[in-house]
Amino acid sequence: MGAPRLAIIIPALNEADTIAPVLEEVRAFGQPIVVDDGSTDGTAELSRSLGADVVTHEENQGYDGALSSGFARADALGFEYAITIDADGQLPGNLIPEFVKRLDDGADLVVGIRDFVPRVSELAFQIMARKFYGLQDPLCGMKAYRMSYYRQLGWFDSYRSIGTEFMLFIVRQGGQLSQLPVPTAPRVGQARIGGNLKANYIIGRAAVIALFKHFGR
Repeated sequence: MGAPRLAIIIPALNEADTIAPVLEEVRAFGQPIVVDDGSTDGTAELSRSLGADVVTHEENQGYDGALSSGFARADALGFEYAITIDADGQLPGNLIPEFVKRLDDGADLVVGIRDFVPRVSELAFQIMARKFYGLQDPLCGMKAYRMSYYRQLGWFDSYRSIGTEFMLFIVRQGGQLSQLPVPTAPRVGQARIGGNLKANYIIGRAAVIALFKHFGR
C-alpha cells in the first residue's frame, strides 16, 4: 500500500457548535485531523466521535500553533497531501475534491480566493502578496499543499505568520501555484483570531515580518 493521500487539518478552539457539520462534510474526502487548541466545550470529544484524529493542546497555542501541530501529525502519519479548512463552517468543504484534483494535475500549492476580506490589514497583506508572488488571497484559511515541501522545510510556522510561512516557502522554491475562488459563509460567533483591533495587530505583524523575510528578496 502507498502513502495515505489527504490529511484535512482543522484548527479548533471551542467550536463544538459548528464543527460537526464540517466533519460530516469533509470526512468522505480524507482523514480529518482536528487540533483542539485548549477548548473547554467538548470540541475534542465530539470530533473524535465523528472520526477525526484529534491532537490536543492543554493550553491555547494560537492559530499558527494549532496548524503547526496538525502538519506535524500529518507528516508523522505519512500523508501525501494536506489541506487546511476552518472549523466554523465558513469555508466550503465540498470543494476539497477540486483542490485535490489540482494537486494531482501537478500543482504543489492550491490557495483559495475568498469573495471578500474582512480587515484592512488583510487587504494590505493581500496587496503585497499579489505584487510579489501573484497570490490573490494569502490569508484564506483553505489551502492545499504537497507534503514533500513540508519535509523540505521541516516546520509549518516559525514566526506566527497567520498560516503563510509554509505557503511562501513553496512559492519561493518555485513550486507550481494554483488558485481558485471559494465562497464564504458568514461567521457564527467571534472570529477565532479575536476582535478587530487584536486581529489587525496580529495580521499586521505577520505582514511586516513577511515583508522583510520574503517579499522583494
